[in-house]
Amino acid sequence: MTPPTATESPAERRSGVAGPDGGPPPLPGARGPLSASVLDALRTGTAPVPDGPGRDVTAAGGVAAADPWGEDLQLALYVLYELHYRGFAGVSDALEWDPDLLRLRARLEFRMLTALRAALDDVPATVDAAFGPLLEEPADPEGSLSHFLETEGELWQLREYAALRSLYHLKEADPHAWVLPRLTGEAKAAMAAIEYDEFGAGRAERVHARLFADLMAGLGLDPAYGGYLEQAPAAVLATVNLMSLFGLHRELRGALVGHFAWVEVTSSPGSRRLAGAMRRCGAGPAAEHFYAEHVEADAVHEQVVRHGVVGGLLRSEPALEADVAFGCAATGLLEDRLADHLRARWTAGTSALRRPLPGE
Repeated sequence: MTPPTATESPAERRSGVAGPDGGPPPLPGARGPLSASVLDALRTGTAPVPDGPGRDVTAAGGVAAADPWGEDLQLALYVLYELHYRGFAGVSDALEWDPDLLRLRARLEFRMLTALRAALDDVPATVDAAFGPLLEEPADPEGSLSHFLETEGELWQLREYAALRSLYHLKEADPHAWVLPRLTGEAKAAMAAIEYDEFGAGRAERVHARLFADLMAGLGLDPAYGGYLEQAPAAVLATVNLMSLFGLHRELRGALVGHFAWVEVTSSPGSRRLAGAMRRCGAGPAAEHFYAEHVEADAVHEQVVRHGVVGGLLRSEPALEADVAFGCAATGLLEDRLADHLRARWTAGTSALRRPLPGE
């Protein structure tokens, strides 16, 4: 298989940003009328008009007719969510709570949630049914992306995987922290204990986002926060948007706990395989260390999240069990969609990114 080739873009030649602690990223380019409307609003400070008279999106049906998994809607939603994280260079912080942007975001969220619920109409209603299949290793190695990378993956594929996953890992644990004020008692204490580890247990150099930036630097990638947004396809954006969607809505706190539990339950075995992949391909000590760190840490976190966070939440709010199960199922669905995208592109010998990495 021949790795794809590309030239370096201006955004990839940025300098002066050492990693995830740098300044906000630049605004990306639009991928359709919805994202163009959002980006124009952020640049000019005017209200977005996604379905207004005289706009091209009207002919296309606007938000209601947009592909919920398409590049345009997912980028528009990602950009609006990013206002609650680092924001964008040159964009006023005051726009985070702009009512026009929030109204548009609500419509995009409704479109995505409706599609999720339609795809998961047979989602398990109990936590045991939702999480039971995750507690065993996959019987078929080819059914797991981490198994593929461990046994067959090439270095260029690992670099692409890291570039795409950076949209999550450089904000790792941030959206889950939004649930803390919405929990009480045992669930809050257990969640805070896990988050403390995720944020380095008081040591900045051990913050997991920092460790991932080190991994990226070891792989010759740009570790700047949001550095690969332009290259990330909709399947990647959807996985990040999901946790932002759950995190920003109190009514979806159960779903966010389900998302968090899915991540922690699946992380340890997947990280073990990815550490093996990095070792086999000679990716370097920083790349291997990030995943090796997660093997041990997340094995402990799995027990705490299942018994302390999920169990504690359901003992205090048993009515949220179906929401926890939904969050778990929704996470698995979007992770499977992303894995399918990566495998399909790589099997065809092409880049999984919208534009291949420089030098490949």
